[in-house]
Amino acid sequence: MNFTLNTQNIVQYRCGQLIKIIAIICLIQLEVRAQENDFVYDFNKNESLDWTADNTSFWAIEKDPTNTIDAMHLKVISNPKLKHIYSIETGKTILNVSTAVRDKTTYIVASDFDGLLMGIDYDGNILWQNELSGYTNHDIWCEDITKDGNDEILAANADGTLYCLDHNGQLLWSYKHTEAPLFSVTVAHHDGNAYVVTGGFEMSILYINKDGGLEKEIKNTSYSVDKAWGKDVIPTGKKHINNFLKKFYDEEGSERLLVQGTHNGNAGDGTLYFFEPFEDTPYEIVSADLGKPVGGLNVVKVDGKVKVLMGTSTAVTDSQFEVYDLKDKTREYIFFPDIQKEFDRFGYRIVEPEVIEFEGKTNYLTLFGSRIFLFSTTYSSDDERKIIPNNYAFNDLFKDTQNNRLLLASAQSGGSCIHVIDINNNDWVEEFPALEPPGNIAKILDNSASVREQVASFQRPNREREPLEVYFVSDEKDEYTGPIIEAMNSNSYGAQFYANKHMPKVENWDRSAMENETYKNKRDGRKKYTLTQDEVLSTLTPLYEEGIGLNTWGGHGNDPYFYSVDTKKKLIDAAKGKRINFIYPELESTSAEFEFVMNDLLYPLAEYGKGKNLTISIRTKHLFWSSVIYKPFWSRVLSGEFSDVFVPSMEETTDKTMEISIAARMGVWSSGALDNWGVRSARDNPSYIRLRQRSHQMLPNHFLRQMVYNISCGARYINNFAVDQQYTSVLWEMVEKGVIYVPKREEIVSISPVHLSIINPTERFIHDGNRVKWLTWFDEGRKDETNMLFDRLNGSWPASPTNEWDFSRITANVKDRRLNFLPTYPNGIVLITPPQNKHFVPEELPRGNLVDHLHPLYKDILSEFISDGDQFYSADGNSSFTAPSYSATFKEEIEEKAKLLPLNVTGDVAWVAAQSDAKHLRVTLIDGGYLNPSAKTAKLTFHTVNPVKITDILSGKTISVSSGEAEVEIPCGGFIFLDVELQTAL
Repeated sequence: MNFTLNTQNIVQYRCGQLIKIIAIICLIQLEVRAQENDFVYDFNKNESLDWTADNTSFWAIEKDPTNTIDAMHLKVISNPKLKHIYSIETGKTILNVSTAVRDKTTYIVASDFDGLLMGIDYDGNILWQNELSGYTNHDIWCEDITKDGNDEILAANADGTLYCLDHNGQLLWSYKHTEAPLFSVTVAHHDGNAYVVTGGFEMSILYINKDGGLEKEIKNTSYSVDKAWGKDVIPTGKKHINNFLKKFYDEEGSERLLVQGTHNGNAGDGTLYFFEPFEDTPYEIVSADLGKPVGGLNVVKVDGKVKVLMGTSTAVTDSQFEVYDLKDKTREYIFFPDIQKEFDRFGYRIVEPEVIEFEGKTNYLTLFGSRIFLFSTTYSSDDERKIIPNNYAFNDLFKDTQNNRLLLASAQSGGSCIHVIDINNNDWVEEFPALEPPGNIAKILDNSASVREQVASFQRPNREREPLEVYFVSDEKDEYTGPIIEAMNSNSYGAQFYANKHMPKVENWDRSAMENETYKNKRDGRKKYTLTQDEVLSTLTPLYEEGIGLNTWGGHGNDPYFYSVDTKKKLIDAAKGKRINFIYPELESTSAEFEFVMNDLLYPLAEYGKGKNLTISIRTKHLFWSSVIYKPFWSRVLSGEFSDVFVPSMEETTDKTMEISIAARMGVWSSGALDNWGVRSARDNPSYIRLRQRSHQMLPNHFLRQMVYNISCGARYINNFAVDQQYTSVLWEMVEKGVIYVPKREEIVSISPVHLSIINPTERFIHDGNRVKWLTWFDEGRKDETNMLFDRLNGSWPASPTNEWDFSRITANVKDRRLNFLPTYPNGIVLITPPQNKHFVPEELPRGNLVDHLHPLYKDILSEFISDGDQFYSADGNSSFTAPSYSATFKEEIEEKAKLLPLNVTGDVAWVAAQSDAKHLRVTLIDGGYLNPSAKTAKLTFHTVNPVKITDILSGKTISVSSGEAEVEIPCGGFIFLDVELQTAL
């Protein structure tokens, strides 16, 4: 009997290999595959569904009408209690959804995290797949441009290429104008011909004919009214990127083109430019008038009137929905903060707008994180709304107008399904809260539950030392976490918790004697400066009793002086043996004036707090720890003079260089300059470009894996924002019980023997790394910016490919500028360090030498390369080499020296290895798909050691080794902790 699997509404929680099906027809072992996508479904292991033969509410064996041979059809139903919503499992993390027509039938087109396009019918059958370039698609559009009755698929890719596929998913043609990422695409008509209209960070409107040839380019500088502002170095002139390109029809039925241009991803709302297709200048220019970036845009007809619907992409406290009437020139606004008590109040979300019919009326619909909002079209007068919650946020929303269905892309927490909502029946509103994404989300939950059970029964072997303290400085107590935190704080090892205090009010102290006028007058607009010193002390000092110490902000880049130095000294003295941690976020300034802050505030504070359990977390952004830290006024920090005080940390929102920041923080720590390093996870970590910040993950598995990796690499100051502490509390347990081996720097054996030392970082390197908010830096005539060792750093390169000679690609195998929180570093992590060469460091410094702080195996094998961020330098500093000309030498040395390590690991995994005793290594392996998790295979290759036994310390499973190699399977969204027993002591 031949079984074929119709993937309609597939919710399979686990993929496996050989599977058992107990059927009423016969008892046999069968392998059941979805033939188009080669999935394997493990029914026997799926504990969440009942696979008994009589449970037809979940599955049924039927005649297969699509198969001409004598075949049966296995039908699997998702969400059996939901009648108007179902889920299609794709095996991929879907970011964008749309629909297309082929053979007069509408089907789904989806784009995944890595730009793979797929066609899927509404029964869940995958019709075709095309990987394209391997880089993400920022936008997709489907329309018939060849007049054959079938829609072509158009994809605006981050590699700068516009791809055109036919209805079978075959590439018809591609067009590349520049290296800058494309960001939007649509179709417009002129003289009876269809033209693809695209553009993005190259700042042009590009008209491409049906055969892939450029017909016309309109540079945005020729008509733009958007101009950067501010005192810092900013883009010059009037220009914008194409945030949205939308074709629409006016009330007379004439086709028009809307360009929503913007130039700042964090603060500017940009402008609406209305064109007749192929015209050089817009016939109307209108402000977007939202005050924040536009993250969602649609043009619809409501009661015969054409309206532009716009939604922000910003913090909840600033979120808005705007309706602009093209004919009447009127605007209506819905301010989400006005109804904020009706939904969760923290985070960053896109307001993605649509219009639907509900209960016989036209309604505005917005997807807003984990909620769908329905607003009446007369909301401003009747206040009529409906808020429909779910437990998960989704990546995209698309309305299939032919079938009156809503499509939701995968859950932002790493989902793998497309969710189909039939809005013909109003009952979908009642069902939506019950939608639980199957596929990867279910796998992650299942795997996480298994880990928690295994951790509960784990016993640390006697041969391993007591776990080092890991300081959780900002986790919150509640009914669930309070008892756990108090119990762990009763120990002097493992997970240790500070009492954390957010201060909306800070000290109003006398700055009149301050010598620097800028900082005398600086204030942070988010704070109220109303407290006296006594009020500050009476608020903060009692908190010492609630944790092992006190954590609070000491200041911010907007104003480092929340409190006077005298007040801070009193807070330090009040600790009486307990700990205090001052966080200073966003101290990236390179101005001469900031040197005043170092000498007036930070260094005096560090001097006073040495030996008094004071730590100062420098929680900076972008490339600070590989560039700004090497400015002269930070030299006392790098010298090691305050190694026990300063803690290098990061907040990496809007960043695209995480693999660099990890190498840099570990580099200053390993060098001896600082004794600890730290990490932070926050709601908007996944927001690498604010215009599309899909950063409302409700299941913080990505946070959990990031923390497992960083702590396994030696990070001990953890600054997490609460999302779901009940879920992430397993991290505390793993630290407390020693499941995570927290290494000293001299125990790590997965550091590459090759390190890169930074000298005199160039202004280009420093500033490009910090210029992520402005989006209009791209200059087609500037060829030099493509020759740098650290390149494509500013706001013009979201998700763009890294060059072959780029540090990130050479060392960490990072292919794009995106969310590389879990880098692979297949040859060991290549540290970015202070210089060791005596030519550059002629005097002995308190920090000593890098080699003296590392594992003894590095004693005679270290290789130092020198760079200013742009190019390489010889050991004497007299010769320089461009990155393209010298990167091959750099790469070859890294690959050769990796053979001197005990082992290296390949595969899409983050990894770290540390020596836990004379004859044992601890190896941590983590699913490297930060937002696109999946089951991974890690290959371990052993070089200078001979493993006699490898054990998964949680499951107890033994991993086989053959010819010095071993393969380890890592579950979706999971991690594996291995103990490697060696034949001889290392």
